Amino acid sequence: MIWVMASPAGLIYCAYNLEQTVQDNIMNADIRNLEPRAMWTRFADLNAIPRPSKKEERVIAFMKEFGESLGLETLVDEAGNVIIKKPATAGMEDRATVVMQGHLDMVCQKNEDTDFDFDNQGIDMYVEDDWVKARGTTLGADNGIGVATAMAILASDDLEHPPIEALFTIDEETGMTGAMALKGGVLDADIMLNLDSEDDSEITIGCAGGVDVTVTGQFESAPAPAEARTYHLAVKGLSGGHSGMDIHLGRGNANKLLNRILLEATESLGIRVAQIESGGLRNAIPREGAATVVVDSENASSFEKWLEGIESELQNEYTSTDPHLVVLLDRTEDAGTVFQPAFQSSLLRAIAACPNGIHRMSPDIDDLVQTSNNLASISAKDGSYRILCLTRGSVDSEKIAHANSIRAGFELIGAEVTLSGEYPGWAPRPDAPIVKLMGKLYEECFGEKAPVMACHAGLECGILGTNYPDMQMISFGPNIRGAHSPDEKVQISSVQKFWGYLLETLKRIPAKH
Repeated sequence: MIWVMASPAGLIYCAYNLEQTVQDNIMNADIRNLEPRAMWTRFADLNAIPRPSKKEERVIAFMKEFGESLGLETLVDEAGNVIIKKPATAGMEDRATVVMQGHLDMVCQKNEDTDFDFDNQGIDMYVEDDWVKARGTTLGADNGIGVATAMAILASDDLEHPPIEALFTIDEETGMTGAMALKGGVLDADIMLNLDSEDDSEITIGCAGGVDVTVTGQFESAPAPAEARTYHLAVKGLSGGHSGMDIHLGRGNANKLLNRILLEATESLGIRVAQIESGGLRNAIPREGAATVVVDSENASSFEKWLEGIESELQNEYTSTDPHLVVLLDRTEDAGTVFQPAFQSSLLRAIAACPNGIHRMSPDIDDLVQTSNNLASISAKDGSYRILCLTRGSVDSEKIAHANSIRAGFELIGAEVTLSGEYPGWAPRPDAPIVKLMGKLYEECFGEKAPVMACHAGLECGILGTNYPDMQMISFGPNIRGAHSPDEKVQISSVQKFWGYLLETLKRIPAKH
């Protein structure tokens, strides 16, 4: 059985800056020479197009031109989802129609010292050993590899496949609004292959749902104390990661650690907080956090020494999961105002009480996180504060109950709390014919039992299934590590395994009943 297949693939420029695209193509030439070339070339094309969540206009135009250039039926719905339909290859016209599904947007995270504009630049990729990585930014393998794989099959003229509907959704990473907006009747398929999983040793048949918890409020400031020193305090170097797939790994949350420092320093040394700006996207475990603090001059030396001890304490606690954790302290310009003492105390205590990480493991599926929360972002400055969480759960009622417990804690300090953007989980159907087919094929190809499982990430299958309840669904993909962080990377040999497994699956899709 031949697992690596290549076919000619031309460049698609569409409505994007030609000079920048040419530069990206030269810069990522090594990527285009990887096998399977048909897929990697499409991935390089895609990564030349800026595609942050909620800013997908250019990549939508890119995909529309791509489909039309192939002479394929190409639709763009009201939300911006792109659907490209390709007839079956000769002799497979009677097979069941298959949806290959992925999302166009990507998480945009970069290291603090990386100069990069996600709105206008293509991703700078490179090869290191068996991995493709990006320089100081997220790679976009989530879900660019899945999208590029579907593109390669759509563009092929030598691969066997049944009738195909390629569905490319928008805004998966920050609300799944594309999937939510897809109407019933647009797709005719019986089977969906979601190409958005991140481990080639897993076949996913279920996932968690989620809900956004947003905390807001106002506060009054007080003049900063006279005869005081002002510092920029930062927690950095944490591992971060995907707030669903990595939440069970026990990695440090920069928001929680920064708040722990602030609360302890408030109680023991009487520091005053001028502002907090910590964390980032809801679906990423926060890697960095910062605050501006004011310390009485007479306590400044004690504070600096105390902080060295706290840094050592945290490094000892997180030596296995976050070996590069550091706590940094720098003098900065004087702060004009600070939080009122009562507000500072109540805010820091409420954040300390906010649950983060695993809430409950599944009692039915081994090693599956059932419910969790990610305390993703804290901003408190200029008289207002905003705290963002993403609560995930396989059981919708428990997910909402956990979100409501977070709501209750913050409402005790007078905050306004809203729950929004809820999306359902995806209930497993282990007896579905596509699960049995791909399970048997996995054992045949790789000589081991198929690793059928559910995951704690949020996949679009549950949402899409609301309008297509009879559609069989399965999710799989290559090894992607560090998703949603600048450490994101995709394994080349794993992509080859995934590619071959997908091609063989398409060959074996049964006749439509």
